[in-house]
Amino acid sequence: MEKITLSPDGGKAVDFYALEQTVIGGKTYLLVSESMDGDADALILRDDSSAEDTDALYTIVDDDRELGAVGQIFAKLLSEEGIDIEMEE
Repeated sequence: MEKITLSPDGGKAVDFYALEQTVIGGKTYLLVSESMDGDADALILRDDSSAEDTDALYTIVDDDRELGAVGQIFAKLLSEEGIDIEMEE
């Protein structure tokens, strides 16, 4: 599991573990968690950086429709590895 550090504008750097990655419609999405333990909360991040950016620019996916669609894909990918995830309503 790859560890990544995100530095929000004006905020303290936070370490996350990348659980899974997928590309949908030309956009890269990451499923990340602050913990490697089984019962941890997770976030879905979308890479919104452009080709000119030197650093990746990730945005937390909070649109219900996008979150549901991408979440289903991550659930399927992880279930193939024997990992079950619960999506919040």
